[in-house]
Amino acid sequence: MARPPRADRERRPYFAPPAPRVLAHRGLAVDTVENTLDAFRAALDAGAVYLETDVNVSADGVAVVCHDPTLERIAGRPDRVDSLTLDELRQIDLGGGARFPTLLEALEAFPGARFNIDVKSPEVAEPAARAVLAAGATDRVLITSFSTRRRRAALRVVPGAASSASAPGFVTALLLIKVGLTPLARLVLRGVDAVQMPMEAGPLKTTTARTVRGFHRAGVEVHVWTINDVDLARQLLDRGVDGIVSDRADLMLELVAGRSVSPEGGSSQLR
Repeated sequence: MARPPRADRERRPYFAPPAPRVLAHRGLAVDTVENTLDAFRAALDAGAVYLETDVNVSADGVAVVCHDPTLERIAGRPDRVDSLTLDELRQIDLGGGARFPTLLEALEAFPGARFNIDVKSPEVAEPAARAVLAAGATDRVLITSFSTRRRRAALRVVPGAASSASAPGFVTALLLIKVGLTPLARLVLRGVDAVQMPMEAGPLKTTTARTVRGFHRAGVEVHVWTINDVDLARQLLDRGVDGIVSDRADLMLELVAGRSVSPEGGSSQLR
């Protein structure tokens, strides 16, 4: 069943490419380092349109593309990202000569890409939003965060950007949909364009066909993370999911391309 149109989402250029969407999780890091310009370039070279990424803040207030608050996993150092200046972060070799990019650098390096930006701390909300403005990228970003406060802080600076529900809104809407109160879920989700979620939220399954239909009736797209198994992704698309967030964007793009063409060579209806 097709979801009902939602006028505010339909107007946002971020959603102009047809669904289903493949969001390259931290780029494509098969042969590169995650969340670097090389990883983003690899994803785009594979055919991706959407890049999922994360931002933390440097000690001197710059939005830096990095998932973790510390350098322990990515660089084998105990330092916090926010304890080092941008110049100090740039001196760190992440592997193969890869360096931390700023959000502004990433947005400017790939002007045709759409970025799904996860705001990881309160301190980075405004610097990230300012980077979006400086790049003239409001129409091609989606702002998200587990924290409603962080997400709203960024959106106050770029109010025209797309956004997805933060954890409290998503969980509340999920519970309402599960008990059949979809109109109330729609109220909870007003002002956001998508829910981006794992396959389970505690004991609740989030991606049953009925639940996906409920979110669609509430007026939002459904994106699921982090899916690297092609068969599982196929099942999710069969249930009506609009987006797959994946470390293997290359495989997911092949899946989507195969579904869009019938065996006779004509277009097939995905939903």
